[in-house]
Amino acid sequence: MITNSFKNNKTAKSEAIILHLDGDRKYAKRALNYYNNLDLKAVVENIPEREQPRRVLGLLEKWNPDILIVTGHDKMFKKGQDLYKIENYKNSKYFIETVMIARKWENSQEKLIIFAGACESFYEAIMLAGANFASSPARIMVEYRDPLIIASKIAQQESNKYVRMDDLLPYLKSNYKGIDGSRGKGKKSH
Repeated sequence: MITNSFKNNKTAKSEAIILHLDGDRKYAKRALNYYNNLDLKAVVENIPEREQPRRVLGLLEKWNPDILIVTGHDKMFKKGQDLYKIENYKNSKYFIETVMIARKWENSQEKLIIFAGACESFYEAIMLAGANFASSPARIMVEYRDPLIIASKIAQQESNKYVRMDDLLPYLKSNYKGIDGSRGKGKKSH
């Protein structure tokens, strides 16, 4: 299911294109509504986590986004144990693979901003794969809107400025325990 918010949008607040892959249909619909309410250009696809690595390259080539959000559901099988074993996570391996494919497509972390992960995801491995921001450092549940907030703040920030975690924290419900990262270069033309 492809849904996008900019087919006829001539008044968008930012020229940035957000590509959002979400494993949950309900949250994909909520994400599209969120982007529409902010008048942002976004393509939201409901794609099961295990299919995201296979589908991401074609979508990157089709939409040429500035921001990529890769999310859905995840969990640890042995809560609090074996944090650094990928086999202990339901979907982190798919998020990691999707980020790696996206980074091969666009190596620059300034040109393509990536958020990846979900509740209890393998944060360190997702960041090592090339994400700018990821969840979940403390392996906790995260607020579904937090990745959307990150995407919108970067899309609406001037292109000569960066958005850092300190800038995002006042808006995020999950705080540093749920989401962390480096920075993202703004995508709004001045």
